[in-house]
Amino acid sequence: MPRTDFSRMRCPIARSMEVLGERWAILVLREAFYGTTRFDDFERHLGIASNILSARLAKLVEHGLLERVPEGARHAYRLTGKGRDFFPAFVALKAWSDRWMAPEGPVVRLVDAATGEEVTADPPHGPDGAPLRPEDVRLLPGPGAGEAMRRRLALAELEAARG
Repeated sequence: MPRTDFSRMRCPIARSMEVLGERWAILVLREAFYGTTRFDDFERHLGIASNILSARLAKLVEHGLLERVPEGARHAYRLTGKGRDFFPAFVALKAWSDRWMAPEGPVVRLVDAATGEEVTADPPHGPDGAPLRPEDVRLLPGPGAGEAMRRRLALAELEAARG
């Protein structure tokens, strides 16, 4: 069965999975968030084959999350604004992983460099500051919604109104 090309889907989450859903991609970004910039260091910290690492770095550069910059006789990989914008999602994923996938506790703790306080991923919250659960959120079509999504959400609204 051929692999589904998420990059052509209307949904931005699906399109992001074309980049971030690749095996190793988020781990490469994890290393970038942890300060890794050199190919050899990514390779050593991740235990990844050089050809796979090269392909993942190239894809992250192609999609604008990392940039490849000359540094001495070699190159370094630096987070771009787009890559840095993924940091809150990474912190949320790390918090979930530390809670559910690390029975011995976190392997790495993230602390504020200035205060030493633990970095937290706040749950989504409403205007009153109360945490929101999935069932507390109403779905409405956004400006990029196609006709099929608009129909789907309108039908869901009708069903919710019927109780």
